[in-house]
Amino acid sequence: MNDPAPVPTPAPVPTPAPAPRRARVRAPELIGKGGWLNTGGTEYTLADLRGRIVVLDFWTFCCINCLHVLDELRELEEKHRDTVVIIGVHSPKFVHEAEHRAVVDAVERYGVAHPVLDDPELATWKQYAVRAWPTLVVVDPEGYIVAQHAGEGHAHAIETLVAELEAEHGAKGTLRRGDGPYVAPEPVATDLRFPGKALLLPSGNFLVSDTTRHTLVELAADGESVVRRIGTGERGFSDSPGGDSPGGDSTGGDGPGRHGARFNEPQGLALLDDGTVVVADTVNHALRRLDPATGEVTTLAGTGKQWWQGSPTTGPARQIDLSSPWDVAVFGGKVWIAMAGVHQLWTYDPADRTVAVAAGTTNEGLLDGPAGEAWFAQPSGLAAAGDRLWVADSETSALRWIDPEGAVHTAVGTGLFDFGHRDGDAGLALLQHPLGVTALPDGSVAVSDTYNNALRRYDPVNNEVTTVATDLREPSAAVVAGEDIVVVESAAHRLTRLRLPEEAVRVESVAHRTQRAATEIAPGELSLDVIFQAPAGQKLDTRYGPSTRLLVSATPPELLVAGEGAGTDLARVLELDPKVGEGVLHVSAMAASCDDDADNAYPACHVHQQDWGVPVKITADGAGRLPLVLAGLDAG
Repeated sequence: MNDPAPVPTPAPVPTPAPAPRRARVRAPELIGKGGWLNTGGTEYTLADLRGRIVVLDFWTFCCINCLHVLDELRELEEKHRDTVVIIGVHSPKFVHEAEHRAVVDAVERYGVAHPVLDDPELATWKQYAVRAWPTLVVVDPEGYIVAQHAGEGHAHAIETLVAELEAEHGAKGTLRRGDGPYVAPEPVATDLRFPGKALLLPSGNFLVSDTTRHTLVELAADGESVVRRIGTGERGFSDSPGGDSPGGDSTGGDGPGRHGARFNEPQGLALLDDGTVVVADTVNHALRRLDPATGEVTTLAGTGKQWWQGSPTTGPARQIDLSSPWDVAVFGGKVWIAMAGVHQLWTYDPADRTVAVAAGTTNEGLLDGPAGEAWFAQPSGLAAAGDRLWVADSETSALRWIDPEGAVHTAVGTGLFDFGHRDGDAGLALLQHPLGVTALPDGSVAVSDTYNNALRRYDPVNNEVTTVATDLREPSAAVVAGEDIVVVESAAHRLTRLRLPEEAVRVESVAHRTQRAATEIAPGELSLDVIFQAPAGQKLDTRYGPSTRLLVSATPPELLVAGEGAGTDLARVLELDPKVGEGVLHVSAMAASCDDDADNAYPACHVHQQDWGVPVKITADGAGRLPLVLAGLDAG
């Protein structure tokens, strides 16, 4: 009998190799020569925060996108107060922002209710390889970096991540709940608190936007005595009927004799022909209307929501989103709006109650030309004078103007990274982040040169810049009153009256460039990669076509030989001209993601966007790749 053939043993099925995991990166220590704010004098290390979820917010107070993120984080901060610690890391762009007193002022001015590390030398910025303001970094309770996001629109993603970290580390026993390190500063009693703009009323009184207290204040002709306050003094967005009486207290809420209107960091003011006032209600992304005769407050434009790329830009004013309107002025029969949040000028038409884009492309920078092609960078001050509309373009430290045909011109300023205090010929003169501009009776203009703590004057006849006054504290606007000019000295919480100058004062010239180091790039081709990873529970929204957008340009334009323009791919090969040597790459990226829920026909969607201005220098041993993180992590 033959033995049966042996049954072959099946080959073992190989176990799939686990997906490679990114090496866990320990969060670098928090270092800043300026010390800590909002902690009651205590200095913290990351070890002190172990057991908490830490969100680092790299910001600088000049940056409108950073201010947007401060507002986005408020709900997260309140909802997860016992598990999440938000730490602001203040990383300055301008020289003025490296001054500790200015950071202290900014923290109060913008209602920052969490600890802030003042990092004037960008030490922590460099340790975390941050490339843009704002950038958010999430550190888990064990001290490891788990996410990085540049730009705005990430609050939902961080909220989802926080919930996951709470569950994971709660189960592991590594989550520590309790009160955070925030200690509120003592309130200071002043009639005004970081006022933004002012308006001379027909009565001779002054109307002032008392920005940090979310109210409007009417002052007597002396610029000091309070006549009345309009608004509850609490952040909010609500209209109200009239009823305040001059001299009455209208700050206490909605009770008898109280004024129920609510604002959110109001700024610009403009007088209409009918005697009412348009108010740029900045953080509410709205225009409001005040009737000084009755105290009535209504809404003219805006929905209360921030405008995002792809949203409508023209139509009925109450149905169109706005983005941080900072100032308003009447010019050519329309209300012009300095739309700081999107680097544009818009208009509101009182006749048909519509809004429309008037100038700017949303690209951030300094580029003159036809209205539809010009670039601005956070326009923050407006003044109409004859056939010109003057613009204080703050992030380019520039004074610019619009002609009756809508073309954009630059009188003073050269770009995003050049600033200082230099008088003389306008082609060589320098400003530092001006927020206000005022038409003077002789045809010249006064510039509230905010970060130089000065009032400057530009004379278009001789094309010269002079200094009118120094040692002001962050002047943000000014109004002419008879033979005087009354300056809103914002960080001194007052109006300051100066005599209109017959001759201005000269000061010693000072020129600066941003202290942010240039990125060294190899000659030839450069791989630009914008890293975007859809947050957990979301996916790219491709229902209506590509959900990503990338726009690239350069200053000077000759720096970029190839790769300029718009596209939908977040990776692109650029070619830089080594003969130019150095300049700035302007990169704008956007991605839209939606909740990944097949059963939901109308998933919630979120827009993530960021603009980078990357100083670059071409060197033989420079990098051949430039990674920019929009959302996610990148090893570099």
